[in-house]
This record gives sequence, C-alpha cells and structure tokens, in this order.
Amino acid sequence: MTLAYESGEVPLAGKNGVCFARPVLKRWLLLACIPFATLGAQEETAITAEEIARAPTPARVTALVDRAATQGWGSVVPALRTAAQQAYETNSGYAPAWYYLYRWSRLLGTPYNVALQDWIKAVEAAKAGHLNMAQNYPYRPGSLSAGLTRDLQLALLGNAALSEEFFQLLCPVDHASEVLAILQKIHRQDPGLFAAYANLAMAIAVVYDVPASPYWPHAQVSPQALPRQLPPPEQVFAYFVRLDRGNGTLQRLGRLPASELKFLVDIVAPFSELDWARKNVPPGLADFGKAYDLVKYRKDRLAGNVYQWPGRTYTLPEILQAGGICVDQAYFASTAGKAKGIPTIMFRGMGLDGRHAWFGYLDASQRWQLDCGRYAEQKFVVGLAFDPQTWTDINDHELLFITERFRALPTYKVSVMNAQFAADYLNEGKTEQAWKAAREAVNRDPRNLDAWNILLKAQAAKSPDLRARETILREAVLAFQRYPDLEISFSRQLIEVLRARGEASLAQVEEQRLGRKYQANRGDLSTGQAAAALKRSIEQDDLATQIKVYNRLVDAEGRG
Repeated sequence: MTLAYESGEVPLAGKNGVCFARPVLKRWLLLACIPFATLGAQEETAITAEEIARAPTPARVTALVDRAATQGWGSVVPALRTAAQQAYETNSGYAPAWYYLYRWSRLLGTPYNVALQDWIKAVEAAKAGHLNMAQNYPYRPGSLSAGLTRDLQLALLGNAALSEEFFQLLCPVDHASEVLAILQKIHRQDPGLFAAYANLAMAIAVVYDVPASPYWPHAQVSPQALPRQLPPPEQVFAYFVRLDRGNGTLQRLGRLPASELKFLVDIVAPFSELDWARKNVPPGLADFGKAYDLVKYRKDRLAGNVYQWPGRTYTLPEILQAGGICVDQAYFASTAGKAKGIPTIMFRGMGLDGRHAWFGYLDASQRWQLDCGRYAEQKFVVGLAFDPQTWTDINDHELLFITERFRALPTYKVSVMNAQFAADYLNEGKTEQAWKAAREAVNRDPRNLDAWNILLKAQAAKSPDLRARETILREAVLAFQRYPDLEISFSRQLIEVLRARGEASLAQVEEQRLGRKYQANRGDLSTGQAAAALKRSIEQDDLATQIKVYNRLVDAEGRG
C-alpha cells in the first residue's frame, strides 16, 4: 500500500528546554493497492559463493545501482544481507566489503518518512534540539536515494574505505537525508575532488546537516555580533580543498579522518577572516598553543563583571586589537587554528575562582593538545566542549577516545565489524550468532563501547541468568577503568544486578569503591555516584536504611 500523510506539529524537547516541532501523522489515506516488494515477489540478484569469496567487483556495484534505479533499493537488501552474513560466517576476508554494500542498500532504500521519524526520536532522546533548527519537517514521498545521481551512488558504493569511514561516523542524530543531500552538492561541484577528499566531504555533511546551536561557539557574545550561520557546505569544501592543494594548511587534510576533520569545518567566521588569520596569527603547529595568549587579557572587564562581548561585531581582528577575557582568547585561537587547517576544540569549565575557557588542537605529531590556556592551579573538574556533529556536549570518554585515536587501529576496525554483524543478528532474532559476534568484538578491542552494549543485550535475549550478566558487567568495568564515566555507568548496572540477586553487601561495597576512587580528582563523578546511591535507597529501602545510607554518604564525601 501507498500511504499519504498530512503533517502537523507537536513540541519536541531539546537541550536546555529548547523545543522544535516534529511532524505528526494526522490521517492515512488509502490511495491505491500497489504490490509491495517482498522476498517472495521479487526477483533476487543471485550472488554466488564464489563471488562472496572475493571483493565485490565494479560490475557488481554497477548492476546493483542499475537494478535499484528501476526496482528500488529494497529489492536488493535481502540478497546483500545474506551475502554479507555468508562472507562473515565463512571468514572469506571480504565480509566488510559485502557488509557495507548491504548497509548502503538498507540506508538508501529507507523511506524518507521512516528516516525522518527515526531521526526525530533520536534527537528527542539525546536532547539535541535547539532554537536554530527548523520549526517543522514535512513528510515527502520516496526513499533516501531520491535526489542522488547514479554517479554519486556508484562513487559511494564503489569505495570500500569511504563506506567504512562513513558508517563508523554516522550517528542516530545525523539527519540522514540532509547528509546525503550535502554529499550530492559537493559531488556535483567536482566529482574528482570529492573522490580525493571524501573524508572532508563526510565531515562537512555530518556537521552541516542541521544549523549550528545558538550557544556555539560560546554564549558570551550576542547573535547580532556573531550570527551563528554556517556557510554553504559546498563552499566550505571548495575553500579547504583549495587551501590544502595550495599548501596553505598546516595539516594535510587528505590524511585526516572525518572524525577529526569535523573539528576543522565547524566555522562561523567568514572566509575573509580566516584568510586574515593565516596572515596575522604567527604560531605554527610546533607552538600553536601560544595563539591563545596573543589576545591581551582584559582585567578591567573581569573587575567590572563584563562577561558579554561589549562590541557591536565580533571579528578576529577586533578581538586581537581590543583584547578580551578567556572565552574570547579561546575563540580567537581555535578559529585561527581552523584558518590554518588545524582541527581545534574550544573548552569551557568551572574552576575554583569562576568560569574559564581554553582550547585544544591537533599538533604536528598527530596528538591532541587539549590544555592550551588551561591553568593547572585552577583545578578544573572537567572541561565541556561542543561536538559539532550533534551540537551537544562531548562526554568524558568520547574526548579520551578522540585523543587516543585508537579507532584507526586494525584491531578496532575488526571489532567494529563484529559488533555490526552482532547487531544485525540480534535484530533478526539470531541470538546465538549475535552473542558470538559481540563476544568476538569485545575480545578484539575492549574499548568498543557499542560491542559491550550489544553483548549485554544478546546475553539478556539468550538467557535470564543474572550471574552471566554480572560476569559481563565486571569485565566491562575493568575494560573501562581508565574512562571514569563509563566505569561508573557499567558499575551502576552491576550494582543493580547484585541487588537483584540479593547480594546487597557486595552492591554496597561496589558503591563505596566508586565513591572513594573519584573523590580526590573527580568530585563531580563522586558526588554524582553518591546522589545515585541515595536516590536508589529512597526508592527501594525503608526509612531507617535510608538514614543509614545518607549518613554513610555524608561521612564518605566529607565536609562540603
């Protein structure tokens, strides 16, 4: 059946109470009975075992694209899913190549309206909505492949490295149809440059799929002085490609992954200011942290509590000439870095004597320097930064993952592939295969967070045995002991399992361990854990036990 929708609006909660509108189905109209593509009705594309034992050929990719043009991408999804799983199960060595063909077919064949609803649910769950986003998102017919040229589809499906990077980069709050539309704009502009700088194109696509947050890059400048308007994505691509090909960038952009280039392309300053910065900001990669101190610190503004930028406009030359406070220094340095082709991240945090801002950048050794302008004596609890892909804050573990750069390792990529197959098996109800694939994923690289979550889901589907779940959670706690927020997250799950098993004493020991471990250097996490323990006690314990838990937590946390 073909369904038509009328769109309405309901409020959708965003970060900081911001709302934007979501489409609502108001009525369904039965237009016509049209045969829907099903496995029984369609003519499957035969993929032999011999073909699965090698990489997909250009001829195979072309045949898939041409078939989809007449019968839809949904017509090839089952055959490609089967081929990918057979390649995985037989260890052919080409499972990733077949898997990403399957992922492309599944993505491109997704009806636009389904993708839109899934995206809105993801934005709602992540509280990623903000005032700069559109007020309504109308439905439209067709799938996500609509609007993509045959040449672009061939370029996407025929490039295994691009496919791998794209599907590792894409996240639920990316507006998939807009991501693809941006890739189409860039590809149409120059297919050759798109092929050479596909990583840059992908970074731009996932950043520019929705408008920037009104609170980015920081909230201490008015929208009149600094309009938060991203430039046209195809112009950003052309600008940075021209710089890179003319040796105007300090990092070679073609060598950086899209996951780092997204911290380069999140620009709000016009190109003319970026050109000015390359000529007037002297530090290079060896000492770019010094760019922060080029802006003279305005103690008079601090003394007068003038935390908002007082000028009518907010440009790099003005900031350098007038001076500013820490947030202006951080903005100046991070933007000047982007002008020079350096990925940068701007931070904000709370210290002993007030708020502070600093920045980080990717240095000449391909290491992230994240403390430029951050004063050690301030004893900052934690720095917050925007993730330009989601316009929400980067969490603690993600920041560490970025700095460690382990996602480029072959072992991690193998882990990701196993986890992806585990998720597909789980969705199909193949519990045993899902469990085995997820276990292989965490064994290959225990830092794969998605793999642990899939393994826990597979274990729950496989058996209600809480002891088995406890074992997995204890492994996860050990795997993430260098990542405090993840250790606490898995430890809290472990505590709940222990209590469900009647092991109240062991649960209490685990709660106390967490509180002691992070009390000295991460008071925010220690206090959060104490609050969680107290909340749990209030919900589940009798009054006498609640008082004991409260007194124990106060004693453990100490004065203040």
